[in-house]
Amino acid sequence: MENSDKLLEYSIPQLLRLRVNYSGDRVALREKDFGIWNNFTWKSYYDFVRKTALGLRETGLQKGDHIALISDNIPELLFTAIGAHSIGAVTAGIYQTTMPDEIAGIIESLKITMVFCDNQEQVDKLVDIRERVPGIQKVIYEDPRGMREYKKDPWFVSMEEIYRLGQAVHAGEPGLFDSLVDQGSPNDVCHMCLTSGTTGMPKGTMMTHQNYINMGVQITKVDPLEPQDEYVSFLPFAWIGEQMNSFGIAMAAGITINFPESVETAMSDLKEIGPHFMFGAPRIYENLRSSIWLKIDQSYWLNKLMYNYFIEVGQRAAKYRMAGENLPVWLRFKAWLGKQIIFRPLINQMGLLRLRRAYTGGAALGPELFTFYQAIGVNLKQIYGQTEITGIAYMHRDGDVRPDTVGMPLPGTECMISEQGEILSKSASVSPGYFEQPEKTRELLEGGWLHSGDAGYIDEAGHLVVIDRLSDVMHNHKNEMFSPMFLENKLKFSPYIKEAVIFGNQMEYVSALINIDPEVVGKWAEDRGISYTTYMDLAAKEQVAQLILDQVRSVNAGVEQDHFRIQRFALLYKLLDVDDGELTKTGKIRRKVVMDRYRHLYEGLYDPNTGVKDVDAHFQYQDGQSAIVKTRVRFYTTALDGHNQ
Repeated sequence: MENSDKLLEYSIPQLLRLRVNYSGDRVALREKDFGIWNNFTWKSYYDFVRKTALGLRETGLQKGDHIALISDNIPELLFTAIGAHSIGAVTAGIYQTTMPDEIAGIIESLKITMVFCDNQEQVDKLVDIRERVPGIQKVIYEDPRGMREYKKDPWFVSMEEIYRLGQAVHAGEPGLFDSLVDQGSPNDVCHMCLTSGTTGMPKGTMMTHQNYINMGVQITKVDPLEPQDEYVSFLPFAWIGEQMNSFGIAMAAGITINFPESVETAMSDLKEIGPHFMFGAPRIYENLRSSIWLKIDQSYWLNKLMYNYFIEVGQRAAKYRMAGENLPVWLRFKAWLGKQIIFRPLINQMGLLRLRRAYTGGAALGPELFTFYQAIGVNLKQIYGQTEITGIAYMHRDGDVRPDTVGMPLPGTECMISEQGEILSKSASVSPGYFEQPEKTRELLEGGWLHSGDAGYIDEAGHLVVIDRLSDVMHNHKNEMFSPMFLENKLKFSPYIKEAVIFGNQMEYVSALINIDPEVVGKWAEDRGISYTTYMDLAAKEQVAQLILDQVRSVNAGVEQDHFRIQRFALLYKLLDVDDGELTKTGKIRRKVVMDRYRHLYEGLYDPNTGVKDVDAHFQYQDGQSAIVKTRVRFYTTALDGHNQ
């Protein structure tokens, strides 16, 4: 393959064609369907993209048009995306969990004219809002099951029909597709990626071919990949984290992308593939960690004893490895022994035995979790970036993993900290701006730098330390600064805590609303003969509250500043949920939404005389029905000499 920097001269379809010339018979995509893995070589990948591109063009998609993608991760999603790019159209990913009303808003704001859906569930959402989206010319579907009635309506087109049309055009004009691909430029906008929407309606971030390819080229300079390496695609394609792998890294390095049979089987399918690298949001690694602890908790007493001993050994050894230092002989032997008898079988069960590197991004991950994974032999590293810089701008290097930082800039990336403490960046991966939002674009790119909206600093080793969102950094009533995200991450390292929301801005002390982990706490309760029915019932148990009180006190013991310690908390009676608008699609807390929705609990946290509150818990079910359940919430004070309500 050509020098990696030369790849920046290509568009994504042009780079796909180049891959065919160099490694046409090598497997590019692999999909599990009805239990069988089906392969697509780079040549067949290109052939399907050609058929799709010409079929879309014949159906009415033109250069400059916008087509939305609402689908699980399947090869046809990439065929449609890159096919659209080949004819100069622009794609936009929409999360599969997005409800019809929000889809209508996105379609209107991004001026979408066609939509690709993978199945009837997504098609039905378009049917619900058909009258509200008159600009949609066609809805393309991949899975024909359940589509019998829709086939008579010309508004719907099957993927098979797109292929048929494209093949017929190619037979009549065999040089047309390549001529269309030749017209593309690396600086063309090819995709609009929705921002996480923590503060409102997601914005359409315009991404160019060069944005994606540059990110893929630069990250593989730091962590090289081999063409035979495997990657499992299970993150939502609407998230920049998946796009940077499918569009950027895959094209730059020529790796194989594997598509699980379904979202539900992703973890078990991952075990069959054994990927060489993995990327996931913090929640993925938090859930994996919880499953590991459950396995150990359910194991024999001897296994528990050995695990507890060797995890301490592993953590000591991890600190040497992360710093790039040689281990003492005695520690190297103990760490090797622990790996052979405990950790190697454990990570093999998880499907991570071949994993050379794992990355996490999208939100901060606590230092304790890094050390945990490094201790069991998973080379987990933090990356930092945002949608507007194609996901990655900073990352850890092997042998230089500092758990409290996000590493150093990728090659070709500049970093600066503004006078206000904001992280600013420059690179070829920076987006040209937001679609039809010139004011927001000017704010984003003011002074020629990408404004992250995050507060941070560069440490003495040149690593970037992210403190928190500038808008989320809090000050107590004495104007002493603290980061809620820091405390939330420390709390979530506990296997018993799934989510935490920290408060305390302009207040006398820090407080928290906490979600317990229903799986881990449920097992803990069962082992102690504590019966319960629902999550609400479990969270209301006094024994559970005492368990969480111990966890909060443990976090407080590791915090040096008095004003940074959590003084009051309550256990939420329901899990924070994406569908309820309390979390973004990538799992970030919508702090203002949570504060407004649970203001009655917030007020109780800051009234030391309130020990118990009777509340009406509102629940919204997936079928649209709602219910109100009366429950009692208790408030707890963490000081050892204080009074626990």
